[in-house]
Amino acid sequence: MKTYHLVATELKRLTATGMAKLALVALMLVPVLYAGLYLWANNDPYGNLKDVPVALVVEDTGATVDGEPVDYGQQVEDQLLEDESVGWIVTDADTAEQGVRDGTFDFILTLGPDFSTALTSAEGDAPTQAVVELTTNDTNSFLATTIAGQVAEKVRASITEQVGKEAALKLLDGFATVRENLTTAVDGADQLADGTATASDGGQQLASGAGTANIGALTLADGLQQLQAGSAALPDQANQLNDGAQQLSTGLQQLQAGSATLPDDTARLNDGAQQVAAGNAQLATTASGLATQVQDAVNQAAAVRTDAEAAIAASALTPEQKQALLADIAQIATAVDDGNTKVQAANTQIGELAAGSAAVAAGTQQLADSAPQLSGGIATAASGASQLATGTQQLADAAPTLTNGIASAAAGASQLAGGVTQLAQGSLDLAGGLGTLDSGADELRDGLASGLDDVPNQTADQRETAAQTISDPVAVDSDAVTKASNYGAGMAPFFISLAAWIGIYALFLIVKPLSRRALTAMKKPFTATTAGWAAPALLGAVQMIAVFGIITLALGYQVEHPWGMLGFMVLTSATFATIILALNILLGSVGQFLGLVLMVLQLVTAGGTFPWQTLPGPLQVLHQVLPMSHAVDGIRQLMYGGDVSLAGADAGALFFWLVGALLVSYLGARRITRHRTLRDLRPSLIG
Repeated sequence: MKTYHLVATELKRLTATGMAKLALVALMLVPVLYAGLYLWANNDPYGNLKDVPVALVVEDTGATVDGEPVDYGQQVEDQLLEDESVGWIVTDADTAEQGVRDGTFDFILTLGPDFSTALTSAEGDAPTQAVVELTTNDTNSFLATTIAGQVAEKVRASITEQVGKEAALKLLDGFATVRENLTTAVDGADQLADGTATASDGGQQLASGAGTANIGALTLADGLQQLQAGSAALPDQANQLNDGAQQLSTGLQQLQAGSATLPDDTARLNDGAQQVAAGNAQLATTASGLATQVQDAVNQAAAVRTDAEAAIAASALTPEQKQALLADIAQIATAVDDGNTKVQAANTQIGELAAGSAAVAAGTQQLADSAPQLSGGIATAASGASQLATGTQQLADAAPTLTNGIASAAAGASQLAGGVTQLAQGSLDLAGGLGTLDSGADELRDGLASGLDDVPNQTADQRETAAQTISDPVAVDSDAVTKASNYGAGMAPFFISLAAWIGIYALFLIVKPLSRRALTAMKKPFTATTAGWAAPALLGAVQMIAVFGIITLALGYQVEHPWGMLGFMVLTSATFATIILALNILLGSVGQFLGLVLMVLQLVTAGGTFPWQTLPGPLQVLHQVLPMSHAVDGIRQLMYGGDVSLAGADAGALFFWLVGALLVSYLGARRITRHRTLRDLRPSLIG
């Protein structure tokens, strides 16, 4: 009997009665129902989170920033209700707490009364971290707690981004204001630098002019001191001259009265006249020199006055100080001019006196020579002597005033020299200070310009973009090599593999591992083993085709390599059939139970939910060995469009398990063949 005859016989046995057919159909539908219903139920749980009831409690009382009210709690509430990430229900704290206890709400998100106050506290002296309070209850759902944590983190990130953007925008606006002020400061610093440079040049000129004025003032003071020394004897000399002139006038009058005695007195008169003429000539010479010195001093004083007035006008003195100095200089100049006028007048009178004395001397000489004509000359001399006496009297009266004026001028010149000396020293100090100020102004201008370059020059739109970048500096750019369409598609490889094992396991509840009658009659263990595997493998292939239809047609999951995936699923089912066949042949009902245990072990180690690297060390080793791990990985590669070579390696691992399990089944059948009897030909009571 051939293998296909044995397979056909087994299939006829499984469909011999209506109840058998019903049992076969029911067991064939086990993997379809398992995979289809589970994947349908978990097709897109994250997309349905909007139906999860979540209490939102907003107790925020708001805050005030720069005189403007802000209410971040209300903003967050509006954003969450608009987002609809979960089923938000706005309520009060008491209702929310009761609801999360009795299951009305899965969790609570609470914004406290000081939420806005805390978010705006960074601008004050006591910054406080705002708190989003999350209340969960694992009796509602453990995964709901996990989802609550993700939702709370999303809310926290959104609030952080919003507040961070506002803070960054304020900072950047502040920088913009600083830049505007710095620009104004730089312009002012440029003007200041120009002004200080001009002031420094003016200070140097003032110092130079003050130095020149100081030299002139000292020269004027020295000249007036010399003039004062030279004119000290002028009053006495003028008095002596006046006494002589008075005596001459008296004598001439007496001479005129007593002209009878003229011949006798002629000689005496001539001698006196000659002495007077000599004295007057000497006095005229002295007066002329003194007048010349006074005129020179006056000229020097005029030049000094001009320099001093120019230096004072260019100085940094206050207008009141300038006016006082100019008034002193004008007073001194007036006194000097008055003294010079009087000296010149006295000099003129002395000259006239000298001329008169000479005339008197000539007259007395003529008188001596010509006594007869002396009477007329005496009258003339008497008149001239009278005029001379009047002039010398005026000179004597004016001499004290002249000497006092010269003394006052000398004292004023000394004061002027001292003031101009102080002015010169102050001008030097001023020039040095203005130089330092100019250097500091240049440094200020350069520093402000450098600081201005360091402050970003951004428009309002650029500041808005920069604030957004600062508040949310990192964006996740997802680039998936392969991607499942949704959560159900992501779990499909695991549940397909599990459904394949469950389907084969259920079939072996009614399928005979070996036909004992055929094994006894034919003595062909390989044929019997092949037939015992082929029947469940064929039925398992039908199951996989049905599961594949549910996945692609009913659930609409996208499969990148549909024929390859279908073939891989059939290979997976056939491999599982050989493994359960081997367990049944070797251990019978115990082997069937171990098939259940092996399913549980693979359920843990297949890595269908969490990454297998999260398993404990021994289970990681089993993950690399057990067949369901390769089944899950191969289906993933073919379904999502991954590496086909990896799917080929997984297929090779499954084929290795298939061949190995067939070999074990053959050896078990061979062992059974050696111990078979005719009693094994009787039909089984179980059927």
